[in-house]
Amino acid sequence: MSLAQLISPAQLSARQDEPGLVILDCRFSLDDSVYGQRSYTESHIPKARFADLERDLSGPVSKGVTGRHPLPDAAVLAARLRDWGVNADSAIVLYDDGPGAFAARAWWLLAWLGKRDGVFLLDGGLKAWRDAGLSLTAVEPSVQPGNFAGQPDDSLLIDADSLQQRLGNVSLTLLDARALPRFKGEVEPIDPVAGHIPGAQCAAFTDNLGGDGRFLPAEALKQRFAAMIGDRPLDDLVAYCGSGVTACHNLFALNLAGYPLAQLYAGSWSEWITNPARPIAKGE
Repeated sequence: MSLAQLISPAQLSARQDEPGLVILDCRFSLDDSVYGQRSYTESHIPKARFADLERDLSGPVSKGVTGRHPLPDAAVLAARLRDWGVNADSAIVLYDDGPGAFAARAWWLLAWLGKRDGVFLLDGGLKAWRDAGLSLTAVEPSVQPGNFAGQPDDSLLIDADSLQQRLGNVSLTLLDARALPRFKGEVEPIDPVAGHIPGAQCAAFTDNLGGDGRFLPAEALKQRFAAMIGDRPLDDLVAYCGSGVTACHNLFALNLAGYPLAQLYAGSWSEWITNPARPIAKGE
């Protein structure tokens, strides 16, 4: 079974009273770091706990060394998951406002720690839940601590030095999840240097979604990525983005399309540019 699984609002509503179900609200805004917590406090899907991108799903930033959202310490994250009630056999549903980027980061982190069964993204996120007329609450659930004890699988990762050594290798497929203007270096609203890693292809994560904000069918996703991968080996597929968040959306979509879970360059562009010796490219 694919690691990437979707659940519809109707399906989640039908399962809300299921014992052991854990729902995590992963809403966040790069423009307003308290947006997610504030929005959760105002209203959320009943029984959801709140998972903050910067406080829970990322580690401390070291200026000039790390990217904007370094991976959290595995033991710290596992403890946080236990605080949310996660057990080894828990079914977990993840959501954000709708596009799924922050929920996909949580999905990838769970896979990294070995939790690869029963993890779902709410297709269309909170927007789809609201559009379905389903209930919201401001009540925070009481939580029985879980027993989850994850172990990180660092084979899912590639670091900057290893990636730099592989640049120019014809077998490498390097997918950048940022929007095309940022990829091309025409604009850069977040990071101090514009452009992309040489040899990368623009694979904007938003193109994994249809006009309704839900994931495209698996066959459409397969056609999308097949055009980028060609006949290169899947073992040489690497995903990155600005800070290791939206790349997880591409990894989820690739998995939905039937591809194996590829490597993540977690530091991504915001880490790559901390070393001026690393090459950069602009344009297509």
